[in-house]
Amino acid sequence: MLTPFFATAMRAPARQRSFRYLAVAHVAFLAVLAQGVSRATEQQSLEIAGNLLLILGIVEGAAIIGWRLTQLPKSQALEFLLTSPVQPKRVFLAEAMVGVARFSLVWLAGLPILLGLAVLGYVEPIDILALGGLPYIYGMFAGFGLTAWVYEPVAIRRIGEMIGLFGVVIYLIVGVLAGENLLQWLMALPNTLRDVLYHSIIFLTSYNPFGVVRYWFLRDDPFYVPEVAWVRMQATSLFAGLMIVATGMRGMYRLQGHFHDRHYKPISSRRASQQDRIGDRPLTWWAVRRVMEYSGQVNLWLAIGFAILYAAFIIAGDRWPPWLGKAVFQLFDKWGGAPVVTCALCVLAAVPAVFQYGLWDPTIQDRCRRLELLVLTDLTPQDYWHASASAAWARGYGYLIGAALLWVALGVSGTCSEMEVIAAVAGAGMLWCFSFAVGFRAFATGIGGGSIALVMTLGMPALLIGLLWWHLGSVAAFTPIGLCYLPVAPQHGVTEYWILAMAVYGVATITLTHRGQLRCDADLRAWLNAHQGRISST
Repeated sequence: MLTPFFATAMRAPARQRSFRYLAVAHVAFLAVLAQGVSRATEQQSLEIAGNLLLILGIVEGAAIIGWRLTQLPKSQALEFLLTSPVQPKRVFLAEAMVGVARFSLVWLAGLPILLGLAVLGYVEPIDILALGGLPYIYGMFAGFGLTAWVYEPVAIRRIGEMIGLFGVVIYLIVGVLAGENLLQWLMALPNTLRDVLYHSIIFLTSYNPFGVVRYWFLRDDPFYVPEVAWVRMQATSLFAGLMIVATGMRGMYRLQGHFHDRHYKPISSRRASQQDRIGDRPLTWWAVRRVMEYSGQVNLWLAIGFAILYAAFIIAGDRWPPWLGKAVFQLFDKWGGAPVVTCALCVLAAVPAVFQYGLWDPTIQDRCRRLELLVLTDLTPQDYWHASASAAWARGYGYLIGAALLWVALGVSGTCSEMEVIAAVAGAGMLWCFSFAVGFRAFATGIGGGSIALVMTLGMPALLIGLLWWHLGSVAAFTPIGLCYLPVAPQHGVTEYWILAMAVYGVATITLTHRGQLRCDADLRAWLNAHQGRISST
């Protein structure tokens, strides 16, 4: 039963091409990271590398395993499999095993680099567990967890979002505001409640993957105990393994139900009329509604909440109250401070712009069916452009609000001049516009949209990090991410290279936008003709 699923996954041109690009990007990222570890002199660089690899594993697991499994029920072609002798559970299991195999191959491609660091003495051989094993298992957890979350009914997801909001508030209060002064805050509580809360918080901060990585590389600390690090590694890995099984089982049993919810659930007559909101742009209304189905509000709340507190810390400076924690902010300052955080938020805002969530379909079959209807309407290229831009902006503008708070804090505190802040804002706007222009052009032509998006959102940040490590700031100015980072970054600022890069990207954005609108209809019809017969151009 598994053979057809594996054969299709590895022979399909689009999936094969995206797999190769992702494997190359993974190896390139690890190569840049290994170069940084080899040049660093502080033990803390290993902790940073471990955290970056953990984030990379989570992102890749969600992309390789979760993306495919969550897009699968959107296709009505799945109904033929669900009504065949192949049970829905087996369909899910087969697709999940394909995703795990592809994810494993990507991580195996980068294993020689980690082994090289161990052979050359930059890391201990046992450190490969923290640098490679832990990110791998939590990447699988992210993929299956995302799938199980998407498969849940709407009511359960709404409850989950409220729990997530409560968790974000608790984290911001306990983990950020209280921080290292947590015990001082808890002294005001009764003894029993204080002990329970203290030990619970210590457990949660210690037995999570980032906490494990942090303690694993604290070998220079006099209180470091290797046995404790090993126990924490085992406990968190075992927890992730159990959650992979649990979320995988949940996905197996919810695949058919989720498919029916998407395609056959009746619409209640009590639903409010949407006519006023639709207006004269039905495609825009539909695209925005489509991307906001899974809006990721918990991540947005966390990003904006942390940005507010970090901005307050930057403005307060030495006047920050001593009873408030500042260890988290000082840790981010060591990692690059507010410029790095604002850059990350700008990248998150640009993700929906380059991926084109609003109009893009995950499979060629779904895209053909949708285009068969759209090309027969009176929609113009401007309608497609407006719909795509509105959907991308609705999904990503919240992260720009968080970045704006930090830019204001940098300007008010005097850390950066007004000109540098304005330049960073302009660079962020240029990054978003260029990302959208590239994404819209990829949508119209249908050529490597997902691969281009991965290069823009993962490859370019890795390239920027590598260029800065090699002290090539003038070259880094010509990366899209450098437009919003370099103006407020220490020892960089607004240079003639940055100004030239802004001009280059401005011309490129205008050219891509003009050509995208001019050729949109013709390119969509050409793509459809090439993939599903001839369609009349009249």
